[in-house]
Amino acid sequence: MVVRPIFSFFCISIVVLSLLRMSGATDIMSSVQSIRKGETLVSSGRKFELGFFSTGSSNNSFLGIWLVASPETVVWVANRNSALTDSKGTLEISYEGELVLLNQSKSVVWSTNSTKVLGNPVAHLLDSGNLVLRERNSLDSTDYSWQSFDYPSDTILVGMTLGWNFRTGLEHYLTSWRSVDDPSLGDYTGKYKIDGLPQLEIVRNGSVKVYRSAPWNGVYINDVAEVSTPVARSIFVHNETAAYFAIETLIDDITIRITLSPDGVAQAFLLKSGSTKWDMIQSLPYDPCDNYGYCGANGVCRVNQSPRCLCLQGFIPKSQAEWDMLNPARGCIRKVPLNCSRGEGFMRLSQVKLPDLIDFQLFKNMSLKECKVECLKNCSCMAYANSDIRGPGCLLCFGNLIDIRDINDDGSHQYLFLRLPASELDSSRSLSNKLVTITVASAISGLLIGGTALSIIWKRRMKSQGLPSGMDGIDLPLYDFDTVSVASNHFSQTNKLGEGGFGSVYKGTLSTGQEVAIKRLSKYSGQGPDEFMNEVLLIARLQHRNLVGLVGCCIEGDERMLIYEYMPNKSLDYFLFDHDRSSSLAWKRRFDIVLGIARGLLYLHQDSKLQVIHRDLKTSNILLDADINPKISDFGLARIFRGDDTEAQTRRIVGTYGYMSPEYAFDGKFSVKSDVFGFGVLLLEIISSKRNRGFQHPDHHHNLLGHAWLLWREGRAMELIDESVCASFVESQAERCIQVGLLCVQKFPENRPAMSSVVFMLANEGATLPPPKEPGFFVERSSGSLDAHLVREEPFTANVVMVTLPEGR
Repeated sequence: MVVRPIFSFFCISIVVLSLLRMSGATDIMSSVQSIRKGETLVSSGRKFELGFFSTGSSNNSFLGIWLVASPETVVWVANRNSALTDSKGTLEISYEGELVLLNQSKSVVWSTNSTKVLGNPVAHLLDSGNLVLRERNSLDSTDYSWQSFDYPSDTILVGMTLGWNFRTGLEHYLTSWRSVDDPSLGDYTGKYKIDGLPQLEIVRNGSVKVYRSAPWNGVYINDVAEVSTPVARSIFVHNETAAYFAIETLIDDITIRITLSPDGVAQAFLLKSGSTKWDMIQSLPYDPCDNYGYCGANGVCRVNQSPRCLCLQGFIPKSQAEWDMLNPARGCIRKVPLNCSRGEGFMRLSQVKLPDLIDFQLFKNMSLKECKVECLKNCSCMAYANSDIRGPGCLLCFGNLIDIRDINDDGSHQYLFLRLPASELDSSRSLSNKLVTITVASAISGLLIGGTALSIIWKRRMKSQGLPSGMDGIDLPLYDFDTVSVASNHFSQTNKLGEGGFGSVYKGTLSTGQEVAIKRLSKYSGQGPDEFMNEVLLIARLQHRNLVGLVGCCIEGDERMLIYEYMPNKSLDYFLFDHDRSSSLAWKRRFDIVLGIARGLLYLHQDSKLQVIHRDLKTSNILLDADINPKISDFGLARIFRGDDTEAQTRRIVGTYGYMSPEYAFDGKFSVKSDVFGFGVLLLEIISSKRNRGFQHPDHHHNLLGHAWLLWREGRAMELIDESVCASFVESQAERCIQVGLLCVQKFPENRPAMSSVVFMLANEGATLPPPKEPGFFVERSSGSLDAHLVREEPFTANVVMVTLPEGR
């Protein structure tokens, strides 16, 4: 009679205990519950999930947190170096109130080891992706004994920090996975270094630097500030309690993460609500000059120029033979040693990343003038800089200057003053004067405009507006630096529209109330005095409704700025290659844009006083005004033909791959037919909303031109039309556009029509069009390559004013 009640109690106990195991989706685990394989915690908004996972073909399992919308994206791992070799792991809360991970034999594999004792602890997975250990009934959301955000793996989420919490003494840093299938500790760490001026670093094997950001300038870090977009921004905090970098979203329906990959690349990704595809918005290192010390000691790296590495003024290669072999790693040494003699001084370098803080002194309350005196007093001082753009702050650099590169000018006015002996100061001044005379004169002679460079510059600076009277028909205002600075709110980040290889673009408002776009050229950009004068003189002389208007320019010291009319609808690529925005370009609007570009190009080739070859036609160089009228922009690479000139040749290939004609890309030959080829690419991109370069198709490996050609031969040309305009396009117009586009991109220039014929064929319904021949660059790529590579790689232009911008221009 006694056995039955005991047996019944035993059965009930088993049922109760089974209910204490995690079942269903919940975001909290209590001290009497546990999690095993197949069971998870899911945050209340169903954004993040915690549980056990395995990678690749391995049987090892790990406790981690991942996104519900993207389960393969693991953002945190608990037992990185203590993998469970079986599937019997258990997560529970110990008697001491700690989270513990147990293996099959009930040994502790991982635990939280918090210092605060909890009476009734629970583990709570928050919608931010943070796993916290807290009191069950606590009303304070920040009252916890431990949080996963304090122990990042390879990923930063919104709400996490990279840096230091001075109150707890914790440093938050990233460590890469060993490989894409192995979350154990990898070779790379990403840290926010706070010795001296804070800067971000990626280090291999604990000591070998592979990337270093620009140092903190008192407001932000130049490289990292670029991660800011209309939907997210970078945050920098420096106070008595903390020093860190973080990210913040500006809208609610996106997820942002920064992940340090197994090969040491920090990448920022964005995930839209309802999507499973991550879009990469930033990557560091981004270009060769981002690689630490790429040009060696006392060298400067220049992204868009050739040669990429130069020695600083007053220095020569340590090994000329290796330098000639494009191996600059050994760097540069001084031509004339410093000896603290009288006459030594400094040369100012702007738009460069300050050298690494290896041997330095920092004086937070010292002015720039006092900084110069302090550096001159010490014979070992190689250079000095203003450490804080907001006011006082002095940085003295000793020994070799490592990891200097050009940066896009952000208006911060942070400078590096390089110490030189008297002889080098004299030669640098002389060289500077010669360069100004030679480069500006070459631009003017290339345009067949009389007058010397110095007379042009000085006359323009002496005039309140206009150019020398010898330049017929030109009336271009010259603005001083202070006026342009005030117009752009001192080149503030909030006014920054975008940037490209030649510098940054800012929105500005002149004293007259006119809105303008200010292109501020970088000192080390690919657009030097030649291209600058080229663009000023060309745009000032060319007047057409489909060409961007130049309002004025600024030449003052090292500053070169072009001031354009403001284009509130940005550039064509901003709309065309975005799935959502492209739908706003109905067929009629696209056709009008095509006609506008064609008429603008016809004006350049035939109807203007000067026959101009643009040489860099692309979607990002087509700006859109308030009424979506297209305007061709960026004439820095344009060339003028005179008289009977029909073709020219150059050894310096400039332009953008994907839009270059074959004869130009391979042989350096260009003519009006080179622009016709670029227009043909543009036309096919406009009607398809697809990029030529990087185009992919599941059935073949041709680019967009090849795909259009295949469809045309098979009588399926209409399949090229963007599906978003399928309901509005006029079939006869669409077919004519495709045929004209294919005629323009034919392989041989003599087969391509002139722009006068192009405009006639597009605008006249009854025009008879010849059949197109095979396009240029109609070659099949290997399946593993996104782009068809050219035979040789030459310098090419990055986008200037015409980048995909975060705000209207």
